Amino acid sequence: MARKLTKNTSPKEVVKVKRRLRIRKKIEGTAERPRLCVTKTNRALSIQVIDDNEAKTLFSLRTPAGKSANKESATQLGKDVAAKAIEKGINNVVFDRSGNLYHGRVAALAAGAREAGLKF
Repeated sequence: MARKLTKNTSPKEVVKVKRRLRIRKKIEGTAERPRLCVTKTNRALSIQVIDDNEAKTLFSLRTPAGKSANKESATQLGKDVAAKAIEKGINNVVFDRSGNLYHGRVAALAAGAREAGLKF
């Protein structure tokens, strides 16, 4: 799960890995309330809805190829995730921001999912 830390790892990456591990030891996805995991890169946002008890990914979505991963596309991705989750009978999730700060695209994604009816 976590990136291997070496002496050449940047301090910024070390802080992010520590934050990710701190978050993950507190939350767990179950069948009734799966984990909504956000992965953020410069080009895209990816979402996975995971049941940790069975170690199974229920579904995943990603921003469309060729489109920039800005706040508007993050909000739309949040709405799409909520629609697909509700379609599969999932109303409540645990939000896992994967060490990213709750700001910008991550916050926009969460707001879009809440707006579309997902509870977390």
